[in-house]
Amino acid sequence: MFVKPVSASALFAGPYALATLSAPDGPEFPALVTADAQVVDLRAAFGDDRLTVRGLLDVWDATVTRLEALAGDSGAEKRPLADFRVHAPVEPRQVFQSGANYRQHVIDLHVAHRAPGDDRPEEERRAEAAEIMDRRAAEDLPYVFIGLPSAITGPYDDVVLPAWAKKPDWELELAAVIGRPAHQVSVEEALEYVAGYTIANDLTDRATVFRRDMPQIGTDWLRSKNAPGFTPLGPWIVPAASVPDTGGLRLVLKLNGETMQDESTEDMIFDVARMVSYASQSARLLPGDLVLTGSPAGNGMHWGRLLRDGDVMDGSVTGLGAQRTRCVAEVSP
Repeated sequence: MFVKPVSASALFAGPYALATLSAPDGPEFPALVTADAQVVDLRAAFGDDRLTVRGLLDVWDATVTRLEALAGDSGAEKRPLADFRVHAPVEPRQVFQSGANYRQHVIDLHVAHRAPGDDRPEEERRAEAAEIMDRRAAEDLPYVFIGLPSAITGPYDDVVLPAWAKKPDWELELAAVIGRPAHQVSVEEALEYVAGYTIANDLTDRATVFRRDMPQIGTDWLRSKNAPGFTPLGPWIVPAASVPDTGGLRLVLKLNGETMQDESTEDMIFDVARMVSYASQSARLLPGDLVLTGSPAGNGMHWGRLLRDGDVMDGSVTGLGAQRTRCVAEVSP
């Protein structure tokens, strides 16, 4: 395990967050983590040895009141966060992923993929792309597809790069965590169904996104995005009350210390409420489910530099903490 040291002064926004932790050689358990890096074991606090974070989210409306009281209880039994291993904060039933949701990113792609014979200046083509993005935001729908919970790993765990993945890439994202069953909810009420937010790095093998054997089929998200460990998640779920405005959060991803992604959620084409509402029109969202909201410009394909054995990714989102994962090449049998 490759663990990033935690700074108590910058863990997350608000007084507390939810986490899934374990002591050395012990089972995973749901925890309340305070802003000063102290841990309350929620199994003891709720009197349930089988409790999980998803179980808490199943009854979130009642849970959040008790968590707020625990966070402010100076008499609650606490231990230092440094004593524990941090896992992915929740095991979702469903993962909803999104593509092409950052304006600048999509404009860059539009300009880069110039049609043959289009000799217009880049400024003109960029202005055209910007108009298309504005029209899409006003008239079109988000692009959402399904990911697998088995791809999720912890925020400090190694990421194994499969031998077949020839172009593995990073995609840092803001993820909404559902706290109430949601089906066909409006944009105006969508955020009422969000318990909190966390960080996801939605890795993608660019070489297998499109099916070359059946080009008419289109994208193959199963293979390109769902290898075990391809979705580092966490470290925490920060309650929605501590992140009242998701429109100005900064997403930063560094590769071996060099900044590759640095963008604000202001650049989203479809905001969190529209993403949650859209996903709920077709599916029934369940407590603990994740709605990933897309990744900004600065992926490996943009830089011409994909992930390799030994690379270290540091990802952070304003108010949600930071994750660090090391890439390890799969060892052939």
